[in-house]
Amino acid sequence: MPETSRKKILVVDDESDVADLVAYHLKANGFAVETVNDPTRSIGLARSFIPDLVILDVMMPEINGIQICRMLRADPKLKQVPVIFLTAKVEENDRIQGLENGADDYICKPFSTKELVLRVQNILRRTTERPIDAPPKLITGGIELDIERHEVKINEEVVELTATEFKLLHLLMERRGRVQTREHLLINVWNYETEIETRTVDTHVRRLREKLGDEAEWIETIRGVGYRMAERRAQESSA
Repeated sequence: MPETSRKKILVVDDESDVADLVAYHLKANGFAVETVNDPTRSIGLARSFIPDLVILDVMMPEINGIQICRMLRADPKLKQVPVIFLTAKVEENDRIQGLENGADDYICKPFSTKELVLRVQNILRRTTERPIDAPPKLITGGIELDIERHEVKINEEVVELTATEFKLLHLLMERRGRVQTREHLLINVWNYETEIETRTVDTHVRRLREKLGDEAEWIETIRGVGYRMAERRAQESSA
């Protein structure tokens, strides 16, 4: 499959049988796959392999998946790489913690290999494809979002956003003036179609606002509903 043959996936799981099973099905669908069972080697391998996506177990000895995900997000070369948590931790708070720590998706064990492959394909499609008629840049006030360079500038200064923060800002700017419910954001930013607490959306919006600084007021809170990228600055509306 030429669409996925160039995509590289890193699988990190201390259970070799799980890692091998995942790798087998990903390779069968045209992906290049590297596996690692020792979590302490995961970051080093990721830096040399430079994957397009990482599948990461959570409960591992010495260093857990949450910690590895944080290190990926702190690495300049890896911070934009999508992460899927594949774990036996199935409680709602576990899923929320995973999403709040930068994961793009969360799949519970036992899992369907077919569903896993589809989720990998969907995430890679979202992060690499852009509609033909979509503008290469979105601008709101002093916020400039460059889709092709995956870069955000605030008043000409580059601001570092996580992959999830970038997707959240992109969606709000793309649909400027339209209210986005928390549930809609969970589906379109985190790819979650199940009922989980929406406070993870509020957490990411709060962090995004902090990084936007003086331009944060463009993101309006619609109480009891969700968020909206304003069409006018607050002071302009009241003028």
